[in-house]
Amino acid sequence: MPGREERETSDRSTRPIEGLPVIRASVAGIDLGSERHWVCAATRDRSARDVASFGATTAELRRMAEWLKIRQVESVAMESTGVYWIAPHEVLEGQGLQVLLVDTRQLARVPGRDKKTDPTDCEWIQRLHSCGLLRGSFRPKEAVCMLRTLVRDKANLVAESGDWLRRMQKSLDQMNVRVHRAVSDIDGVTGMAILRAIAGGERDAQKLAKFRNARCSKTEQEIAEQLNGHWREDHVFSLQQGLKMYDAVQERIVAYEQEILRRLGEMEADEPPQPTAPPLQNTNKAKAIKKRGQEAKRQALYRMSGVDMTQIDAVGVETVEVVLSEYGPDLSRFPTEKQFVSHVTLAPRVPQSGAKPVKKKKRNSASTRVAAALRMAALSLRHSQTALGSYYRRIAQRCGGDIAVFATARKLATLVYRLLRWGQPYVDEGAAAYENRYRQHRIARLAATAKQLGYQLTPVTA
Repeated sequence: MPGREERETSDRSTRPIEGLPVIRASVAGIDLGSERHWVCAATRDRSARDVASFGATTAELRRMAEWLKIRQVESVAMESTGVYWIAPHEVLEGQGLQVLLVDTRQLARVPGRDKKTDPTDCEWIQRLHSCGLLRGSFRPKEAVCMLRTLVRDKANLVAESGDWLRRMQKSLDQMNVRVHRAVSDIDGVTGMAILRAIAGGERDAQKLAKFRNARCSKTEQEIAEQLNGHWREDHVFSLQQGLKMYDAVQERIVAYEQEILRRLGEMEADEPPQPTAPPLQNTNKAKAIKKRGQEAKRQALYRMSGVDMTQIDAVGVETVEVVLSEYGPDLSRFPTEKQFVSHVTLAPRVPQSGAKPVKKKKRNSASTRVAAALRMAALSLRHSQTALGSYYRRIAQRCGGDIAVFATARKLATLVYRLLRWGQPYVDEGAAAYENRYRQHRIARLAATAKQLGYQLTPVTA
């Protein structure tokens, strides 16, 4: 006896096509689920629609792809439902089909759908797709997606290592061993040497202070005064275990770094302008990259994209890695820089209803990772003697620090877009040149205002 799913499939198959004019007939729609996927596609003669259901296993997904190919389907639309879309998307894309990942809000806003069931949902998606009413979300190429997975997982490990550092600091605080007061960074050279000595059994504050690095601002005596604790056994044990976990996470991070470099080597551009990235104009930035051991990754990112984004002030290797892993080197999907900035969620957005501002809903998308990286880069420009640094301070003076970070991050996004999309190089005019240009613009505005009021500005000679 046929089951309910088979009966529904047979009852709903070969339904006639009616309604809005069909712009593209060779398309399909998929309603995703945790156990079964419902698929709707036009028949071979394009006179009606076929509806079928497939399981969520890989074998069933391949059978779905064959079912679509038999009906000469070229493009498939599916909702971005949880994580259920990932496996069908990758299998269908691997079979040569164009896959559109559609925001569920696009489907909900179009009126005229039938009662909501799985078979009618896939029909509705196919109908809207055939009428050209659906727009796919941005998704980079498969190689970039693989790189993106590695970079995101590495970021999770970096955050986890920070958690273990905080736990170790808590154990030290409970023993009144003030390592964070003795040195600026607990994970620096001196801080980690002191932590390992304590975990190894050293309790003499004077001996612990001898691990002081020559670049520390405090003397050995000042450091030793902060390292006298009561050394309770349970806190020492927690410190030892936290240090082991921290070291284990650091080992995994190194493994991810090596795999990322390997992936970048496979994604090199066909004809980069130069075999190696040009030297950085900012010598301090070049020294910092070399000190952190990031020069190899900088060169790999350059060979992948064909441009060196680290030439932009405040944009480091980590920021370039995030941008290229989320978007890839090809930004042709964004015809203008305003569209790119909007997708990165760095465009000013003030939704209104009835001439009153409406509370914004928190966005949570892949592009927010790029926005967070650019905000961190913008924050580092507070004391920079560059044009971008002057721009940050000018906005901060007028509107506050938060808006200055947002505005500067937006400017960095436009510079990244121009460099990746058009190859427009970044040239720093310097803080003095920016201030002089700003002064000239201000004088011009004051002169125009005075002229409107019937006055004329006269410069005061010293």
